[in-house]
Amino acid sequence: MDDFTRRTTTDAVYEKLHDEIVSLQILPGTKLSETEVARRFGVSRQPVRNAFTKLGNEDLLVIRPQKATEVRGFSMERVELARLVRLAVELEIVHRAVEVWDALREAKLAENIALQEQAIADGDLTTFHALDYDFHKLIYELSGNPLAFDVMLECKQKVDRLCLLSLGKASEAGAILADHRNIATGLASGSLEQAQGSMRKHLSRLDETIAFIHKTHPDYFE
Repeated sequence: MDDFTRRTTTDAVYEKLHDEIVSLQILPGTKLSETEVARRFGVSRQPVRNAFTKLGNEDLLVIRPQKATEVRGFSMERVELARLVRLAVELEIVHRAVEVWDALREAKLAENIALQEQAIADGDLTTFHALDYDFHKLIYELSGNPLAFDVMLECKQKVDRLCLLSLGKASEAGAILADHRNIATGLASGSLEQAQGSMRKHLSRLDETIAFIHKTHPDYFE
């Protein structure tokens, strides 16, 4: 029972700190004390130490012996690597999807796009962004490669944390929807060139945003 309790306590601390770090409630460079975090959660230091280790393994914390643990700053090198890996995976998934695409798969993706259109018409951006997530996941599933989605998602989350520093998501919804339509059209027509080209354009939309954040928030970068 002790091991079970310790494990679930570690998970609870980890999940809360993880959410606060990736949502930027705790900013890059913030120092974290095991003692203070343990006091905050009303737990011993061991589950906090375990949670810190997990967050360190995910590049969210910098843990140095005899020094304060702090929230890791953004690294352009790591951001660019995450984006490169995501692009490579997404293009390969599109390739595999084109090879198996049929009317049933086309209909399932079209249903998602119709819901995106409705969400934009309703001004419901929360629903739209959830459907954006589902759109990409659907392509992985319909191509027969659902497990690869987790690889892409890990890369996406590293960039999403950075992009929370930028606003303007509402104005981007229409452009994102247009990209999705073009990707779907490429898949439906069996055009690998169009499907991959549309996906590449879609993923490149963050280039200017990332450069802008790097320029305007240099203190948050390593």
